[in-house]
Amino acid sequence: GGTSYTWQPGGLTGSPSVSPSTTTTYTVTAVNANGCSNTATQTIVVNPLPTVSASANPSAICIGGSSVLSATGGTSYTWQPGGLTGSPSVSPSTTTTYTVTAVNANGCSNTATQTIVVNPLPTVSASANPSAICIGGSSVLSATGGTSYTWHPGGLTGSPSVSPSTTTTYTVTAVNANGCSNTATQTIVVNPLP
Repeated sequence: GGTSYTWQPGGLTGSPSVSPSTTTTYTVTAVNANGCSNTATQTIVVNPLPTVSASANPSAICIGGSSVLSATGGTSYTWQPGGLTGSPSVSPSTTTTYTVTAVNANGCSNTATQTIVVNPLPTVSASANPSAICIGGSSVLSATGGTSYTWHPGGLTGSPSVSPSTTTTYTVTAVNANGCSNTATQTIVVNPLP
């Protein structure tokens, strides 16, 4: 409507780019070729960013395990790395920090982060003393690498003494301080009596 324009607040001229931090009404004064002026107003509504919260259930897993990521504060969520959406189940192989971008109903976005700690499996070693017995004899099973041990067959715990009647392979499940588990095997050879 004019040949020159001045905007308030700010004393800006022409067609300026503005970034108000709160909803602001701008008044433009337009001057035409005759030097006459008039005004108009334009309000820019500033919508708030979403307040985003991220979580993982569980936040610590063992290698090979999975966790479900979730977030609040928006209407849609995208997670990186991976470009996953919503509340995805993830199985990272190493400790990973995920960043979620949440978008609210106004189209405004904000981010939050959630770290999933990936704990290693125990390195388990099994042994028997002795590893070969005669029928009627016994052997003590033992294992290293964990904080607790369960042996199968039998559901035995710790370092049990066993007396198998035939050659038997025992599998031990060791659990470490992080609750992660791994297995190892030990065979006890049972020799016949003469």
